[in-house]
Amino acid sequence: ASHVVVSLVKNYPNYLIINLDKLDYCASLKNLETVSGKENYKFIQGDICEPDFIKQLFETEKIDIVLHFAAQTHVDLSFWHALEFTYVNVYGTNVLVAAAHEANVEKFVYVSTDEVYGGSIDEEFDESSPKRPTNPYASSKAAAECFVQSYWERYQFPVVITRSSNVYGPHQYPEKVIPKFISLLQQNRKCCIHGSGLQRRNFLYATDVVEAFLTVLKEGKPGEIYNIGTNFEMSIAQLAKELIHLIKKTSSESEMEHWMDYVKDRPTNDLRYPMNSEKMHNLGWRPKVPWKEGIMKTIEWYRENFHNWKNAEKALEPFPVTEPFAQLSGP
Repeated sequence: ASHVVVSLVKNYPNYLIINLDKLDYCASLKNLETVSGKENYKFIQGDICEPDFIKQLFETEKIDIVLHFAAQTHVDLSFWHALEFTYVNVYGTNVLVAAAHEANVEKFVYVSTDEVYGGSIDEEFDESSPKRPTNPYASSKAAAECFVQSYWERYQFPVVITRSSNVYGPHQYPEKVIPKFISLLQQNRKCCIHGSGLQRRNFLYATDVVEAFLTVLKEGKPGEIYNIGTNFEMSIAQLAKELIHLIKKTSSESEMEHWMDYVKDRPTNDLRYPMNSEKMHNLGWRPKVPWKEGIMKTIEWYRENFHNWKNAEKALEPFPVTEPFAQLSGP
């Protein structure tokens, strides 16, 4: 989301870009430093789960378009905090879309995920494929989609839903697999691989995803869903080997194995999420950044910016140790 905010502020000087963020454990305002002093940028700290605050925000700011990125997104964490993921991702989305509808917003883009489809070995998902989520994070995103879609069905409120492959690049909190592996290796620690490491993921570089969202803002049709995907796919074990090769400068299989630590798997770990993105291609968007270019930029960024988060070290554990939802915990 920070990449989209920076791009909008720089490319649309006549628009006021409002960045609403709760500043949860995974947020860093350092990601917005390049635009923080711009006249057409405004940061507001706040929570989408507070209806009165959100209602007041829409009443005081003349908001034309909403890009809804706000969510708890870490799959591993969702198994331990399923109720909180439901609260933030489903209830929060309901609060936001209701307020946006009441304010007659021109376009509401809901940022979802390829994980709502569930895993597949060979079936390629298109936008009409059924939703079969297999983890609490994906289930909460699928449920939130239903609330958003209902505003189109009932009110013809101009919503658009996007489902994206895994995004990587600068600015990402290092709990996600690519920045986690990079940061571990840069600290001379082993990559922690869940289960067999044969699970495959599609990876899209951040600037390609920014272009996709700008395309959806301009060309996306109300009521539609768009897959934002790439054919570039890699197993988690192969990803680790690529990063070991680039960071540790080794091609020896035995030396690579030395930097890989296999740990127990998460409760469910889908093998693949193959998506058909023809609909986005028809709007004129295709990913452009080659893997080699994107991953080198990412490695360089984390070398300099790992400590942009106060608690970044916590993110490098094999399984979540953070307690970001203390305010909702019971006795």
